[in-house]
Amino acid sequence: MFACLVGPSLVSAQGPATGDRPSATEPQSAKSDRRAAERQRRASPGNLIGHGGPVKALAVDPAGGRALTGSFDYAMMVWDVASEQPVRLARLDDHNGAVNAVAFVPGGSLALAAGDDGAVSLWDLATAKLVHRFLGHEAKIVGLAVSADGRWAASAGWDRTARLWDLTQLEPGPVLAGHQGPVNAVAFSADGSRVYSASADGTIGQWVRADGSLQRPLLRHGWGINVLARLPGTDRLVFGALNGSVAVIDGETGATVMELPAHQRPVLALAVLEKPGIIATGGGDGVIRVLRSADGSRIEEYRNPYGPAWALAFVGDGTALYYGGLDDFATFWRIAPREPFEAIDSPFPRRFQVRGQASDRLAQGELQFARKCSVCHTLQSDGRNRAGPTLHKLFGRRIGTLAGYPYSEALKQLDIVWMPETLGKLFALGPEVFTPGSKMPLQKMTDPAQREALIAYLKLATEDEPIDGNGPRGSDSSAQGEKK
Repeated sequence: MFACLVGPSLVSAQGPATGDRPSATEPQSAKSDRRAAERQRRASPGNLIGHGGPVKALAVDPAGGRALTGSFDYAMMVWDVASEQPVRLARLDDHNGAVNAVAFVPGGSLALAAGDDGAVSLWDLATAKLVHRFLGHEAKIVGLAVSADGRWAASAGWDRTARLWDLTQLEPGPVLAGHQGPVNAVAFSADGSRVYSASADGTIGQWVRADGSLQRPLLRHGWGINVLARLPGTDRLVFGALNGSVAVIDGETGATVMELPAHQRPVLALAVLEKPGIIATGGGDGVIRVLRSADGSRIEEYRNPYGPAWALAFVGDGTALYYGGLDDFATFWRIAPREPFEAIDSPFPRRFQVRGQASDRLAQGELQFARKCSVCHTLQSDGRNRAGPTLHKLFGRRIGTLAGYPYSEALKQLDIVWMPETLGKLFALGPEVFTPGSKMPLQKMTDPAQREALIAYLKLATEDEPIDGNGPRGSDSSAQGEKK
């Protein structure tokens, strides 16, 4: 039911930042202005709106007519982006965890999605049907790559392996084992004979695709590597790391070809495009840069005030890109000709940013809700597709009984009624103890004062119909999710 915010890799953003929003004393006029500004930003032309949680993955097909988005809400969405106003074609939500990686399969109507459930799901976009589910990873998957001929897929998992999958025979291929840390990204060589894997252990491995043998550690960086991509038309690789560094290396020798502008925080997202030869990098610092792949020179830079950039994808001609992060929609950015973003009229740029006085227990409870619950849950009665059910009228409700929400069987069998005492046990013990068999990813709250403040806030916020989107002093509307 309750979930904490988790990033796309071990070294992602440092959690929802606190902002300058005066929580308990914000006047109604300021709240109305803030809500209006948020609605205007969401409705900007080109945005991909429809998810119920942060957008963690993006892909645009080479022709530029379709896009994929993957989200914390357990869904992959398919979009027609050929015209100025995107059209949602399908919502594919048969996943048992957040979708962290998506990819088109060249030469047909197939696409891949992978995420927290450790599975690689192959979808037929023409029918919106699941074709096959590849199983084998023992932890979440955070990266996908597909060979140029569309025959092979590779996945990067936190079980310290990369794995290959035969998309023609629908069979598992070699397991690439040997990293000393989670594998965060994978890429194929131009001819598909080699696979590259990037790990939190600070190395990039070079593997033989046919048998999964390790050819060599191509690079020993020293800092964990989060993202990796092959520059199209070459066998050069671009990577981004935990310390914010970005570089291009030779895919044969591992030699550094070029250092690119560094980020002040971990690099979390990467996109490449062969023509006109450009690279985009996004970081935990919210900075998104577009660079020339030939010499690394900067074309454009945008400092996103709404949080880290977790996903990037260029449109077909490179004149624009989509980026995803803490917002529950993907934002469209026109790069050339440059279109400025709207002025920021509110000191509160996103729903996860709140600030309360230490002496104000309700304000501190709201802060805990924003950090630990609001990604998966809303407080509204008419919520939509988040990864967890709405908490409206929570107290006195038996666990697993909200109409229309697809709970796990394990959770529906529990004999629990949500009251301050039972919530306190959930927060103190953690879901693995209090609700065994469910998929609630809450981290335990060991501080009794924080637990009491959160419960006090929920007692108020879940009974009153929210005046904005998230509670008596919350923000974004959205709600009900997929599977718990």
